[in-house]
Amino acid sequence: MNVNEYIDKQKSPNKESLIKLRKIIVSNGLKEEIKMGVPWYEDKLYLVGLRDSVNMGFCVNGLNEKEMALLNGKGKLMRHLKFKNEKEIDKEKIIKLIKAVNKRC
Repeated sequence: MNVNEYIDKQKSPNKESLIKLRKIIVSNGLKEEIKMGVPWYEDKLYLVGLRDSVNMGFCVNGLNEKEMALLNGKGKLMRHLKFKNEKEIDKEKIIKLIKAVNKRC
């Protein structure tokens, strides 16, 4: 399976959210692959379509407190943002997090 096939199997509104998030990630220079059944981006980010939302996971190694506060979860290695639809996606916030993760993880 590749990333296109993964996204194509998703239902709305997750499919639209995944398309938008993927575009943001790839436009920031990260390479993608399927690992553990979901799209991964250089072991720094992942996307997963759940029943009623999409999670975008971030490596947290080296993030400062302000950056960590933007993410959900309590993981020591990865934390996430959750989106119920594409309108909830804040492109500027995501780009800032991608740049921070790309520098430090």
